[in-house]
Amino acid sequence: MNTPGQSDDARLGLRRQSAAATALSLPAERNDASDSGPLRGTEKRCRAPLATALQDALPRRQFLADFGLGFTGLAMGATLLSDGVAKAASPAQPKFSPTDGRPHFTPKAKSVIWIFLSGGYSHVETFDPKPALNKYAGLSFDKTPLANPLTSDKHHKRFRSVPAQEVNVRDVYPSIYPMQVGFAPRGQCGVEMTDWWPHLASCADDLAFVRNMWTTDNDHFAENQIHTGRHRLDEQQPSLGAWIHYGLGTLNENLPKFVALGGPTNSTTHWSVNSLYLGPEHGGVPLTLDPKNPLPFGQRDPRQSADEQRAEYELIGKLNRLAAVEQPQDDALRARIKAYELAFRMQMAVPEVLDFVPETEATKKLYGLDADATKVAGQRMLAARRLVERGVRFVQVYPSGYGTWDSHQKLKDNHTRLCASVDKPVAGLLHDLKQRGLLDETLVVFCTEFGRTPGLELRGGGKDGRDHHPHGFTIWMAGAGIQRGVVHGETDELGYHAQGEGHYVTDLHATVCHLLGIDLRRLEVPGRKRLEIDHGHVIREILS
Repeated sequence: MNTPGQSDDARLGLRRQSAAATALSLPAERNDASDSGPLRGTEKRCRAPLATALQDALPRRQFLADFGLGFTGLAMGATLLSDGVAKAASPAQPKFSPTDGRPHFTPKAKSVIWIFLSGGYSHVETFDPKPALNKYAGLSFDKTPLANPLTSDKHHKRFRSVPAQEVNVRDVYPSIYPMQVGFAPRGQCGVEMTDWWPHLASCADDLAFVRNMWTTDNDHFAENQIHTGRHRLDEQQPSLGAWIHYGLGTLNENLPKFVALGGPTNSTTHWSVNSLYLGPEHGGVPLTLDPKNPLPFGQRDPRQSADEQRAEYELIGKLNRLAAVEQPQDDALRARIKAYELAFRMQMAVPEVLDFVPETEATKKLYGLDADATKVAGQRMLAARRLVERGVRFVQVYPSGYGTWDSHQKLKDNHTRLCASVDKPVAGLLHDLKQRGLLDETLVVFCTEFGRTPGLELRGGGKDGRDHHPHGFTIWMAGAGIQRGVVHGETDELGYHAQGEGHYVTDLHATVCHLLGIDLRRLEVPGRKRLEIDHGHVIREILS
């Protein structure tokens, strides 16, 4: 019976709490013949005592979801389990205990801001300018000192072809394509950068460039590779952010350790936030910059008031204590309940982090929030600063959309526009971190999946673009533990091959983890053998 004057929301909350109380006290069995959910057919479920019932994964999820938390899709339990306990899918799947959350040695950095430009920016027209491209423009490769780079030992050592890629390395760029922008020395260090980066040029003395990076995939699965270290033909590995989440403890109990801002919608790129066998609790948590919906997968049920949700949160705390008494060995149950506790705290904390109202107008202008061309990237960079300021370990930022830097045609137009959209926001981030004293404890990484070919691409009738180029490209790093104003490594005269041994993408991973106090070789999971190349080698030449 409805109580006079009682709202529908209030009655809904009472019904839920009544159902919870019933679950605590009534031993019963029921048949469930529903075809929905991961389990189908008839299943008997004991509902008392509650802790015993919660041992079953499906009833536990249903109980907590029906209990009014309103999480959909993968839900918070898939991304926010905060106690770091791996979940076994079945009794046959072994459990393991991760690290204790403490670094292996004294760290230089507390947090990482990983800025990824999807699609592959042209290294020769950003941070590794090659005037020889102008000298040999229009000539075939055999008329240059490189002769035929496709027959080079480096080419065969560092490239793994699949049938769909064969066309990319044959006759599609027979002539040298000149640089599409000017360049000049920047800062006191004199590093050469192109004219598309006027704001970032002011930060040149804080940057460490690595100009001899290489990877082995010539298609956009290289985006997977720079985040996980594995070629698409190999067994996949967790992303770098997931390993960091797995290896280190939290600095803020109200926020996840691994956050993704922006990012692609293409299904091939979910590897950038995937945790695979480490467990979904170590995956990246996507946030949006919509102040009304910063947690698109974690909003409170609109039928439920904040007070009702808080009451249910308190009841879940009681269930947590009950479970600890009756099932002290049930790691999965404990982690599942803690996931919802963190989810509740995030609903309070995240909107505050992504609220830029307290920022000064000067700060907003520094990031480019006052101009349409730079506003999106600027908001993401400012959010990244606010997140690391509050203790988030790994913030992954896609300042542009998926694949936007992929300039098979109209490279000059494409890069002119895109560089202008991220140049000021990224420079603003560096200046802001520095003036707040955060650059000394925050590592900033600026990278892409590969470079672009020295030769002109002619596929599809194009006459003004460059193809994918895994054989040599440039990234830069700044901040905690990094030398300032240095250049390490080089490509050849035309920017084709990384010289010497160069650095495979996992060397970047090893360097990031080293600065966080993590030895990647000590982050092992039983039954999951990792290769030597997965661990990488620290790029010590750029360390302070």
